[in-house]
Amino acid sequence: MPSRRRFLAAAPLALLAGCATRFYADDKPETTPRLQMQNPGLSPANGGLAIDVQALQPGDILLSSANGMTSVGIRMLTLSPVSHASLYVGEGQVAEAVGEGIRRRGIAALLAEESTVVAFRHPGVREENMEKMRAFVAETVGTRYNLVGVMLQAPFSIERRLCELPLTPSLVREFCVQGMGAVQLGLGRSDRFFCSQFVLEAYRRAGLPLTETDPRFLSPADLLHMREGDVPSVRSLQTLLYVGHLKFELASAG
Repeated sequence: MPSRRRFLAAAPLALLAGCATRFYADDKPETTPRLQMQNPGLSPANGGLAIDVQALQPGDILLSSANGMTSVGIRMLTLSPVSHASLYVGEGQVAEAVGEGIRRRGIAALLAEESTVVAFRHPGVREENMEKMRAFVAETVGTRYNLVGVMLQAPFSIERRLCELPLTPSLVREFCVQGMGAVQLGLGRSDRFFCSQFVLEAYRRAGLPLTETDPRFLSPADLLHMREGDVPSVRSLQTLLYVGHLKFELASAG
């Protein structure tokens, strides 16, 4: 009950919290620092690029959304246009964590099921990294989904917005997110994964961690905000490059 009361009390404030911000300046010394806000958009209208599967490289991260209630609920909780994350492992195959557990499937099935699919790339992925990623996928395929972690994410996704009040310094924001996550989600490693946790762990196993923050604290929205030109909620060790839109349906853009 105390956790539920905190959730209800924090919800109105969290909805007013907006998005993470940061100050940045150009290379010129005389440039006045400007305030940058987290970008919630994913529409290809402004410089978006339509691509096909042949444009993908092994290791690319696919962020997507669907028109079902589960996807809509996740997007509302995380104030994000994406609700799912998967990993492209090459040869037309993706690896992902879904309700039935960890699985591999053809990317055609993913594209048929999701309404919007966008690809992002870590520029440092090499074949030796992919070997470790594929070994991690082979090790985990068939294991059970982290259902408890997802259920705990719902109140945490609301309450962590208090850490992202506008003008909150990035170090304070990251310390707040990690501290709140440690209290609400607990400490320690997990051998079960939900979608974004699975992708982040795959990169960690490959020797290319995207962040030092516990993957259990993060969502597909956090991966989205690690993209180039955006403001990550927690410190990102590598900016993700936008590859292009594999699929985009206007109906799901909201």
